[in-house]
Amino acid sequence: MTSSVDDRGPVPGHVRIEAVSKVFSRRGRSTEALRDVHLDIHEGEFISLLGPSGCGKSTLLRAIGGLVETDAGSITVGGASPAAARAAKRFGLVPQAPALLPWHTVERNVRFLTELHAGGNSPSVLADPAIDELLAAVGLADFHRSYPHELSGGMQQRVSLVRAFALGAPILLMDEPFAALDEITRADMRYLLLDLWARTGATVVFVTHSVSEAVILSDRVVVMAPRPGRVVTIEDISLPRPRTPDMEDAPEFHGHVRRLRADLRESHA
Repeated sequence: MTSSVDDRGPVPGHVRIEAVSKVFSRRGRSTEALRDVHLDIHEGEFISLLGPSGCGKSTLLRAIGGLVETDAGSITVGGASPAAARAAKRFGLVPQAPALLPWHTVERNVRFLTELHAGGNSPSVLADPAIDELLAAVGLADFHRSYPHELSGGMQQRVSLVRAFALGAPILLMDEPFAALDEITRADMRYLLLDLWARTGATVVFVTHSVSEAVILSDRVVVMAPRPGRVVTIEDISLPRPRTPDMEDAPEFHGHVRRLRADLRESHA
């Protein structure tokens, strides 16, 4: 594992969360979303946040990305605050909906953000051949000039994945990106995501409700309790990489799934 600092200084892909709490106040009512969350996410690691709806997974993801301010505790990203890391364009985001620009082609949708970041302080923007390679890797080599309305939901989400990885950001934040897809497409997308991740080495923080999805994707799975969101347990996933579909039949895979489901049940008790 990699620490947050070494002889070269802060590590861009490292995230440290210490005693973080968050309360939302709306119309005179307070909702405690997070309570005393501690988590150390290492550079290049694939972490999944797993838990029921309302357990604070997305709130924690947004706090890491500098989109939500915490009420207590601290978050550092490469030794800097989330706001500073966000200003330095150290995050790529993959939301539930692809959010593609309908008037742009697939190619332009991917290049639009890379060009936008290139005009600022992006740490690394991939060159054109690398973008073409990423599109080919997700089966979109023949769809450069297609528009979003001409693509299926799964194909649109592939574009969203490529767009995020093409930015070259050291940290990718993924908020249930496959939730709206059918199970067959969703299963395929998991392995496309792993292939893209292996090409870039980015740190990934992935929010999901699916236990099996969390196991097959992750180095570690963080189980969160219902509101207020708290870390119940962290499961190290022992499956070797690269991950393959036949691993989902392995006893080790099912062992992780059983333990995580038990942890989820206990968190509700």
